[in-house]
Amino acid sequence: MRPKVLFALIGTLVLSLSVLPFTGALAQSYHQVRLITVPNVPPQKGSFSYDIGWVDPGSHRYYLADRTNNAIDVVDTTSNTLVGMLAKGKFKGYTGKSDTSGPDGILAVPADHQLWVGDAPSLVKAVDMRSGAIVASISTGGKNRADELAYDPRDHLILVANDADDPPFLSFISTTGRKVVGKIPYPTATAGLEQPVWDPENGMFYQNVPATKENPGGQVDKIDPKTMKVAATYPVTECNPAGLALGPQQHFVVGCSGDAINEGAHAKTLILDADGNTVATITEVGGSDEVWYNPGDNRYYLAARSMTSNGMKDGKKTPVLGVIDAGSNKWIANLPTGTGAHSVAVDPGNNRVYVPTPEGIAVFAQ
Repeated sequence: MRPKVLFALIGTLVLSLSVLPFTGALAQSYHQVRLITVPNVPPQKGSFSYDIGWVDPGSHRYYLADRTNNAIDVVDTTSNTLVGMLAKGKFKGYTGKSDTSGPDGILAVPADHQLWVGDAPSLVKAVDMRSGAIVASISTGGKNRADELAYDPRDHLILVANDADDPPFLSFISTTGRKVVGKIPYPTATAGLEQPVWDPENGMFYQNVPATKENPGGQVDKIDPKTMKVAATYPVTECNPAGLALGPQQHFVVGCSGDAINEGAHAKTLILDADGNTVATITEVGGSDEVWYNPGDNRYYLAARSMTSNGMKDGKKTPVLGVIDAGSNKWIANLPTGTGAHSVAVDPGNNRVYVPTPEGIAVFAQ
């Protein structure tokens, strides 16, 4: 063997050995630092019912759509304590079925001091972040819940999905006029609608569609808020996408759901660019619902409630918090959470990760 080749092989071996312990060290450094108790959790009957979580970094507040308590839970992310509940009793609450319960999707518009919240039946409510008052209640014209939302501050539009109606549909709501100004029906969708997100670089919404007759593995639609029409459709295979978040370089993390695992696919997570091209496929974590990008540490976090021990449907259910490096698009860690843990949000100021579990709200950190 020639010396240059030998040195090259030695260098490769040293690099490989150095990368593996580094990844392992990162994984081991994550741990649960606190469990925030929530009144009536766990409830006397059934389990803790909640949906989307959201962090407003400016106020260091984590907000959770809490159906069990019929309220928005408010957590101070500097002290990791529950400091209040907003609009308690002003939502549908838990009916025994998620499709008819509320609150559901949630996001903060700090400039207006408002939370926008999906509720049932087919309502979107604006909540004053300071007083908890409902300042607007807008019907989207369906029968079941209004669910997940995204906000376009340029056009002052909320995009919200009625995922459980037949057919499911999207509504555009003006945050200034506080009324529905447009709709997109999805007559060929076969599994509802999931998370939308807005991209400030191109001004477009992106919408996860878990399955359609044309694309049974799902698709991500690019939606023009000016025309209120689908501008492009990006099919994905064996994914049935649920969670969606915008990361660096106009890359999107797509949380492939447990539906894909149940249909025989291997667990995975996709990284797509703004034109729907696959940048990376991560197979160490999948079966996700809500996903989150944290600019504080440049990582994606995934509430992978349907992950299994082998990534397949015959594996044991192992719900985890998945962590992916958004720079390298490499998996870092899977941290055990709890049955049904499907919601995640992160404060970029201190990189604390908030995941509701059957016992309360778990806080993870390095």
